[in-house]
Amino acid sequence: MKVVLQRVLSGSVSVGGVVIGSIGAGYVLLVGIAAGDDESTVRRLAADVAKARLMSDPQGRIGINLKDAGADALAVSQFTLLADFSKGNRPAFNGAARPEVARPLFDLFVTELSARLGRPVRTGVFGADMRVEIVNDGPVTVVLE
Repeated sequence: MKVVLQRVLSGSVSVGGVVIGSIGAGYVLLVGIAAGDDESTVRRLAADVAKARLMSDPQGRIGINLKDAGADALAVSQFTLLADFSKGNRPAFNGAARPEVARPLFDLFVTELSARLGRPVRTGVFGADMRVEIVNDGPVTVVLE
């Protein structure tokens, strides 16, 4: 599993020109579920995201987590994070979990993170062709695996 966490001033995801989910300040999470991932992996990454102290404190220093900052999260499924270019210029996605496996694990990630934050995590539409708008803050971007 791979999560690209971006601290943002705002973020939104649209499908067919309709905004499905949006947030103000917080994290946009691009989430790739790998073949072999399981519920324990998902729970661990949800905990890692919730604990990550990447929001700014009142003095402008990075050091508080999302919940303490009163900020939101937007999670977007993205199997392309698992792209493998080892055999040339065209990516292979064999490392990504099949949709019938990835979808319930992505849903579990959202449920777990929502519980840890005490509020809903917004999402896109699993498997849809989405447009993601992100206004990075910092920029602060980290990869969790």
